[in-house]
Amino acid sequence: MNVYDWLQNLPMPETDADCRIVEVSFNKGSRKDYFRNNTLHYFEKGDYVTLEGVSGFDVGEVSLTGELVRLQLKKKGIREESEEIKKILRPASERDIDTWRHTKSREKEALIRSRAIAKQLKLDMKISEVEFQADGRKATFFYIADGRVDFRELIKVYAAEFKVKVEMRQIGARQESAKVGGIGSCGRELCCSTWLTEFKSVNTAAARYQNLSINQTKLSGQCGRLKCCLNYELDTYLDALQHFPDNCDTLQVAKGTATLIKKDIFKNLMWYMLPDSSKQYPLSIERVKKIKALNQQGIIPDELEAVEISSSKPKEAEPEFVDVVGQISLRSLEKADRKRKQKQQRPKQQKKGNHQQRNQQRPNHPGKK
Repeated sequence: MNVYDWLQNLPMPETDADCRIVEVSFNKGSRKDYFRNNTLHYFEKGDYVTLEGVSGFDVGEVSLTGELVRLQLKKKGIREESEEIKKILRPASERDIDTWRHTKSREKEALIRSRAIAKQLKLDMKISEVEFQADGRKATFFYIADGRVDFRELIKVYAAEFKVKVEMRQIGARQESAKVGGIGSCGRELCCSTWLTEFKSVNTAAARYQNLSINQTKLSGQCGRLKCCLNYELDTYLDALQHFPDNCDTLQVAKGTATLIKKDIFKNLMWYMLPDSSKQYPLSIERVKKIKALNQQGIIPDELEAVEISSSKPKEAEPEFVDVVGQISLRSLEKADRKRKQKQQRPKQQKKGNHQQRNQQRPNHPGKK
């Protein structure tokens, strides 16, 4: 979920109007916040900085600087002069980073323990992630719940168990997928965990407009909700469908009532099927409008006049039969067979000759006949 800085290699003028706000990411980019740089240091993307935290300090990684931060602030409605923006204390030292890494090592165990405590209290919620502040004085528990949850008792138990200040923050199923990450059915990394920052509502009408089968398994993402990518090409389909006629689900012809099966916006065709037949007839938009106009006048045409569709894929040429009888000489085969037999007989003759030669050289011992 990082923004690519197109201006990072361009020299910027040093003026008083430079943006002093820096975007800092936490937990490998799963959460971002903005901090004011009042120090004399110039930070670049990837630098670790020590930040002002809740009754202590925190450590994060710089993810964006310069004029692009000002655009992000404007997009999210945050005033650059706001006093609520916390400050950057200093560049992170080795001691700060060691403390931060030691505190981060507690998060996995805390996640397991926090889920067990929520289950013991019989709360209808799921703890998705636990994030500790670098100094270990505060912990944020991200949870998912369908309804309202009374976790006042839960906060007391968490504070006594982990010895920290507890903050509960509710997230949705899509935000959880963005934090966890993964690979989608397209083979690429999830959009919500890479570049998508705003989650818009998606409904099944987007799938119907694009002539997709309403299969909940295929249309749902890893979050269990409808895939966000269903909205990416929806506007293109809506613009193309404006050229198609309305109220043309059925057409009356001499052979019966033709029923609309699908619309092909790429070829501007509408596919119909006649009763007692499994054949589909592609009709042009002009032909559908003409038949509909005739039906409104009480006229029933004889034929649908389907469009002939030619396949752009070239046909594969079938191999021709070739008679090769007589082209292979039997003499050459017999000659090769004869040579093979001679090679097999040579080792046998050599072994027999060597055996006879050893018998002739063996001396006769006295007393043996």
